[in-house]
Amino acid sequence: MRISWLIGGPQGQGVDTSANLFGQAVAKAGYYIFGNREYYSNIKGRHSYFQTVLSDNPVHSVVSYADILVAFEPETVFQHFDEVRKVVIYDPSQASVSVPFVRSMEPEIAEEKSKLLENEGLRPTVNDAITYAVKRGAKAIGLDYDSIVVKVAEEVNVPRSVAERVKNVAAVGASLKVLGLPIDGLLEAVRNAFKNELFIRMNSLAAKLAYDQVPSVYDLKPLERKEPRVWMDGNTAVALGKLAGGLRFQSYYPITPAADESVYLEAVETIEMEVNALKKGGVIVVQTEDELAAINMASGAALTGARAATSTSGPGFSLMAEGIGWAGMNEVPVVITYYMRGAPSTGQPTRTGQADLKFALNVSHGEFPRIVIASGDHVEAFWDAIWALNLAERYQTPVIHLLEKAIANSYVVTEESNFRGEYVIDRGKLVRPETDYFPRFQVTEDGISPRVRLGDAGVFYSGDEHNEWGHITEASTNRRTMYEKRMRKLETADREIPEEKRVNVFGEGDYAVVTWGFTKGAILDVLDELQAMGVMAIQVRMFSPYPRNLMRKLLQGKKAIIALEGNYQAQGAEVMTEQTGVFPTHYVLKYNGRLITSDEVMEGVKRALKGERRVVLSAGQ
Repeated sequence: MRISWLIGGPQGQGVDTSANLFGQAVAKAGYYIFGNREYYSNIKGRHSYFQTVLSDNPVHSVVSYADILVAFEPETVFQHFDEVRKVVIYDPSQASVSVPFVRSMEPEIAEEKSKLLENEGLRPTVNDAITYAVKRGAKAIGLDYDSIVVKVAEEVNVPRSVAERVKNVAAVGASLKVLGLPIDGLLEAVRNAFKNELFIRMNSLAAKLAYDQVPSVYDLKPLERKEPRVWMDGNTAVALGKLAGGLRFQSYYPITPAADESVYLEAVETIEMEVNALKKGGVIVVQTEDELAAINMASGAALTGARAATSTSGPGFSLMAEGIGWAGMNEVPVVITYYMRGAPSTGQPTRTGQADLKFALNVSHGEFPRIVIASGDHVEAFWDAIWALNLAERYQTPVIHLLEKAIANSYVVTEESNFRGEYVIDRGKLVRPETDYFPRFQVTEDGISPRVRLGDAGVFYSGDEHNEWGHITEASTNRRTMYEKRMRKLETADREIPEEKRVNVFGEGDYAVVTWGFTKGAILDVLDELQAMGVMAIQVRMFSPYPRNLMRKLLQGKKAIIALEGNYQAQGAEVMTEQTGVFPTHYVLKYNGRLITSDEVMEGVKRALKGERRVVLSAGQ
């Protein structure tokens, strides 16, 4: 059982709050959830929406349609009427509102939706948009928001302008009734969300009034939970992983969507861990004046012996390029958590993308070891945050941890046990010096030198080429020695890190989908269908050092190799070809700023197997 629920409204009008309340109520009823937030890069007014997929089994992605569409204003109807399949909840008093009246709609979208209705002989009004949805099989349910607002204003004794705020919670109350679920979970969620007693009374009453106003369409029953579950978004998963991994210092400059991770760390600061080495961990979080300062401050903290990281998105990572090069030259164990979004330049600050992979692999000028890993879901993001800190200190090099906005701003309900386990802390060759003067860059066979903390011994650091003691020199023989010494670290990492850990393989078959990052979840949700078609899936988790030998073995003899990615060039496939000599036969790509949904995976793979070499997906508003 899988049901897609979507609520929309003007940014700043409680869409996120209503979606979170809905998710909590459904989760309390024992259902698994995956939710995704889409929003404009403005503070208030533009259309935002939240899609939640609920299921009696674990769910890892959203779909490109809505079984239930919930609207408390006209624009949500106009934006999504062609996506709804089963139920649309709307305000009948707005039936005569037309598209031109909704000034917040972007002209391109307004024109597209109007033409869609006109082609069906319908007018661009709310009423005709609802008619379109009904003709396609949806059930229209009118919710009298105005009567609810008036009743709340009267009973709670507040001005109507204040009572207007309850519309979003009323929409959630109606949604639970449509699903057939009890309202108790929502009322509990309201009590937890609002600390002010007046707001609790207002929203609880609105939820009850809406619940009583609409019929049930589904017949869901509360399910028993066998073990504790957690509700977590991607930013929080990474932050908790860093804390579990012993993070002691994080710097950042605010940028979407990375900032939420650091804000969470600022709020938490300490964490009790079930690890003797980390009985109580604390982290210093510093908001810097810009991203240049953020990377350099993180490097400075790492040189003192602290486990250090910074977090950013595309434009900020661009500014960090020189600082990352400095860290590479000085063999600094620093982690850069990189949340990819729409690009280039400012691009689409609040939309997702996978177009920064090759930038991450080649950031800064010159050659030096960079370890690059890419998480595919929230659980991986948690464990990869720990892994990244260990990799940085073991191999004394910058580690770039790639995630997409799609992971950062989506949330999942999953078992708590997925985040429990052995939190291994590997500090590598961190030593206490026996002398006051130390050869920090000592040449070793594996390329990794013993490392001391700043202050424990005299050590020289600069951006210039240097000898074992850190002294600047341009001697050609030394240049070759130090250059090769640094690059050997990546060779060492390639030998030591099992290739099986760098790749996830799902199923088996004559055809292979090769992907990375967030698309993992969409594949998992249709894996049975893919397997029935003879299609296996391969998710690359580490791009540097690349698991070339295992990838060659996995792809050998495949009838088709389909690259599934969220960018135009299929950058992951390009890296695959560079490293293995194996070319994809087909491409399924998406680059409109919206995440790849599970039904799009099926559509793309089917079209590819029918002979379409390059499939471009486009679902999402």
